[in-house]
Amino acid sequence: MGIVSIVLLVILLVYVVLIIQLIFGFNKVKSFHVTDLTPKTTFTIVVPFRNEAKNLPTLLESISNLNYPHKLIEIILVDDFSQDNSERVCIQWRMKHEYLDTTLLENLHLSNSPKKDAIGRAMPIAKHNWVVTTDADCIVNKNWLLTLDNYIQTNNPEMIVGAVMYKAKNNWFHHFQQLDLMSLQGVTIGSFGIGKPFMCNGANFAYTKKFFTEIGGFGGISDTVSGDDVFLLQKAVNANLDKVHYLKNRNSIVKTKPENDLFKLFMQRVRWAGKSTGYKSDYAKFLAVIVLLMNLSLTFAFCLLPFAFLNWRVLLIVFLTKYIVDYIMLYKSNAYLRKGKFFIPVATSVIYPFFSSLVGIYSLFGSFRWKGRTFRK
Repeated sequence: MGIVSIVLLVILLVYVVLIIQLIFGFNKVKSFHVTDLTPKTTFTIVVPFRNEAKNLPTLLESISNLNYPHKLIEIILVDDFSQDNSERVCIQWRMKHEYLDTTLLENLHLSNSPKKDAIGRAMPIAKHNWVVTTDADCIVNKNWLLTLDNYIQTNNPEMIVGAVMYKAKNNWFHHFQQLDLMSLQGVTIGSFGIGKPFMCNGANFAYTKKFFTEIGGFGGISDTVSGDDVFLLQKAVNANLDKVHYLKNRNSIVKTKPENDLFKLFMQRVRWAGKSTGYKSDYAKFLAVIVLLMNLSLTFAFCLLPFAFLNWRVLLIVFLTKYIVDYIMLYKSNAYLRKGKFFIPVATSVIYPFFSSLVGIYSLFGSFRWKGRTFRK
């Protein structure tokens, strides 16, 4: 057996052990069942946005339809210097829904991270102790806050992480993105199950102002462009792991829109992958490196196969083994997030290592464009 085959099999072994560990962790996170508690938690919903005139009406309509007492809700919309009609959309919606306590702010750029600045802009004026963040291209479930309130009353956390999934069309490109996002959701849940949470999504993230202040807010993490979610989570975990919880309930899932453009998808994933270089968790760093090495090694293996540097049987074993453990993780994520039928097209499993490798390598050195701006490493 050649050196290439040995390296490939060693990386596979480590990868399989890590993913199986996360699968067991996924099973440890039990589903939360809502009871008939009277709502009493007060929430401030913070929505940072930039150039979201097309998406804001859908999000705002879903917020107005929340099955939760209006007197317990405050909404803060933070406009990050939009160049479209986003501000007008917000003003018109606020006039139509005067019964909702809504504030529209303009962002202040105080750091290299516009989104952290937007949330930081809202925090001093937030009236309620519980702050919930979501994104302008999302739709929230009508029982979103009701479920959060029930969990808070039952478990007394200080920070809650929830799931995000795509509202996807029935085409391969959207399905590809859905599988990718489901894998991230699976890792998120699994990491909570093994007591090493390091990942979350700011589109469904809640924490108390008190806890936010105690851990120093975005202090020390404001230099990174993104990470208003994962870096804040990792600070919280280091400060008090017991107060950081995952809420596993379908009514708490927030839906968002997949990209329809390959370049925008690539830039989005580069932005996400770029966070890994700033991870404070050694486990998270190790996992990120192994996942990148697994995808890189598969990519190189596919390329080397025609030149006889690698036995095709070794490549087949590696590919099928990875496919099986990935399938188990994704099957569990799908059962929670979407229910219904589930499969992973072989074409997706072949293409994904190439796509993931390119994203991973580019994110270490390249800049990315987002919302009409260019950000550099």
